[in-house]
Amino acid sequence: MSTETTLAEKTTVLVVEDDIHLLSGIHDILELSDYHVLTATNGREGLNVLQQHIDNPPDIIVSDIMMPQLDGFGFLEEVRKQDRWVTIPFIFLTAKGEKHDQRRGSLLGADVYIIKPFEPEDLIVAIQSRLKRHGQINRVHEGKESELKRKILTILNHEFRTPLTLVVAYADMLKDFDPASMSDNDIITFLHGINSGADRLRRLIENFITLVELDSGDAEKTLGWRQRKVEDLNAVIQDSWLQIAQPDQRPRHFICHVPDDVPVLTFDVQYITIVLRELLDNAAKFSKDHSTITLNVQAVKDWLEITVQDSGRGIPADELDKIWLPFYQIKREEFEDQGAGSGLALVDGLIRIHGGTREVITTPGAGSTFIIRLPLVTATEKPVVAYRQH
Repeated sequence: MSTETTLAEKTTVLVVEDDIHLLSGIHDILELSDYHVLTATNGREGLNVLQQHIDNPPDIIVSDIMMPQLDGFGFLEEVRKQDRWVTIPFIFLTAKGEKHDQRRGSLLGADVYIIKPFEPEDLIVAIQSRLKRHGQINRVHEGKESELKRKILTILNHEFRTPLTLVVAYADMLKDFDPASMSDNDIITFLHGINSGADRLRRLIENFITLVELDSGDAEKTLGWRQRKVEDLNAVIQDSWLQIAQPDQRPRHFICHVPDDVPVLTFDVQYITIVLRELLDNAAKFSKDHSTITLNVQAVKDWLEITVQDSGRGIPADELDKIWLPFYQIKREEFEDQGAGSGLALVDGLIRIHGGTREVITTPGAGSTFIIRLPLVTATEKPVVAYRQH
C-alpha cells in the first residue's frame, strides 16, 4: 500500500512575491517540505489565483509587501473583504526594521511577519505554527457550532413541535366539524387551542429573528429610525403582560406600580415590549400558580428603573452570568422548563442598544428581582411622535 501523500491531502500555500528568484526559492523550499504551492508575482495575480481556486482556497498565504500593481497591504485588504477568505492565516515578508509596515499590516489582519533575509527553517516554522494555531481555533469553533446546533435542534424538536401539534390537532377537529356532535363551546375551545399554538409559534420566530438582528447589528439600526417618545409607559407594560397571560391562562396575580409622574422616555416600543414581556414571562414561568408577580417603576437620578420580582426558585450564584446567554437554561434536563432560553439574551441585547443596564438580585429558593434601567429623555431632544394606547 502506497504511503505517498496525494495533492488533495497536502497543505496548500499561496506565495505572492515579485522577486522571481526569491519566489522560485520559496516554492522549492515548500515543495521539499511536502506543501502544495501556488504562486503569484503581485497582489493582483494573487487575487486571480484565489478566484481560480474558489472551491478549494489555500490553507495559508505568504506575501511580500512591496510589489507592483497591487502591494501586499492592498492584497491583504482585498482578501479580508471576502467571507470565504477572511480566516486564511496571512504571513508578511518585510524588510528589516520596517516597523510601520508591521503596524499597518497588523491593523489589516496579518498574523506573522518574517524579516528578509530569512532562513528556510524560519519560514517553515512560521507556517507550521500558524497552521497549528488556526487548526486549534477551528476545532474550538466547530465545538461551539456543534453545541449550538444541538441546542437549536432541541428547541426545534420541543418548542416548535408542541405548539404546532396543537394547531394541527385542533384544525383537524374543526375540519371534521359535525353540528350534531359538536357544541359551540367545543368550537370555541378548538379555536382557542389554535390561537394559543399560533401565538407561541409567532413569538418563538419573532425572538429568533430579533436575536439574529442583534447579532448582525441590524437591531441598532432599526432602533435609530424607529424609537419614539413614549408618554404612556403603562400601556406598554400592560400589552407585555397580556402577551403572556392570555395564551397560557395560568392563575397568577400581577401587581404593577407606575407613578403618574413618570418622565417621558425615548425608546423603540416593539423592542421594549419584548424586554418587558420576556422578563414577565420569565417571572411567571418560575412562579407557582396563585403567586404574585410585581412590577415597579421609578425614576432614579438619570435613569428610569423597572423591576420585576417573582417568588420562584431563584438562581444559583454560579449561574448568574450564564443566564444572559442565548439558548441557555439552568439544568433544562432536570427541571424540564418550557421556552427556548432566548428571553434573557433578548433582554440583555435590547437594553444594551438602548444605552441601558440590567442586573438580577436573587436568593435561591426565595425568588429573583430583575432590574432594567433606561436613560431618561433629555431636554435637548427634538419632539417626535408619542406612543399612546388606542
